[in-house]
Amino acid sequence: MFKFLEIEKHGAVGVIAMNRPEARNALAMGMTIELRRALREAAADTSLRALILTGRGGAFSAGADVKEWARHAEGDNPWPDMNWVEEALKLVQQIHEMPKPMIAMIDGAAVGGGLDMALACDFRYASEKAKFICSYTNVGFNPDCGGTWLMPRIMGLEAAKRFAYTGELWSAQVALQHGLVSHVSANDKLWDDTLAFAQQLAAGPTVAIAQTKKLLNASHSRSLSDQQLEEVAAGKICGQTKDHVEGLAAANERRMPNFIGV
Repeated sequence: MFKFLEIEKHGAVGVIAMNRPEARNALAMGMTIELRRALREAAADTSLRALILTGRGGAFSAGADVKEWARHAEGDNPWPDMNWVEEALKLVQQIHEMPKPMIAMIDGAAVGGGLDMALACDFRYASEKAKFICSYTNVGFNPDCGGTWLMPRIMGLEAAKRFAYTGELWSAQVALQHGLVSHVSANDKLWDDTLAFAQQLAAGPTVAIAQTKKLLNASHSRSLSDQQLEEVAAGKICGQTKDHVEGLAAANERRMPNFIGV
């Protein structure tokens, strides 16, 4: 059971919904810990082959819970509780390293650490009313949950610098223009569009997708020759799956494959 999350299953698609609408889904310690547990459970659940991360109540996440920060502040030092910082950093890493494809479904504001969570997902689907703010410099601080690593890889260095330096509020359309989001839906179509794409991913060869994700995520730190060696190693794993056998059979028989995820 979770206090701050709602968990749903739609066939092979899992939904993790942050549910602190009174705080715009700010990342208090309790919810951060619950998110990490929910992600561990989703990773271990073999019936789930794709995930959606979202927020209830008209916001994705407002980022750090500044009220909780204030309770931990000492004297003139506004630095938050270091235990929360450690959990938040691990949370973003956990999302990024999730072996199953993850979509952030954003139907409101994604701010600060909440934005970093969305960036750590594989895809970002937004409604027309979604808003994005890299808010750190607005309070005289630097991004601290991995955004400076994620942003330039997603939308390029110059766009990342503008977004981070200025603390501008970007609409969904501006975010789409800069490559920050993958897709913008009409407000009443966001769930249907996101679920449809998640179901498409869930119907794919789960092991091959996991290995491909791992390869792509690490590609920036490797030479071409090293990446090719890693691809060969990943291929040995994929080649032993039932989905690979099914994929070859379907190609030979000129039909669509029926992947089962193993």
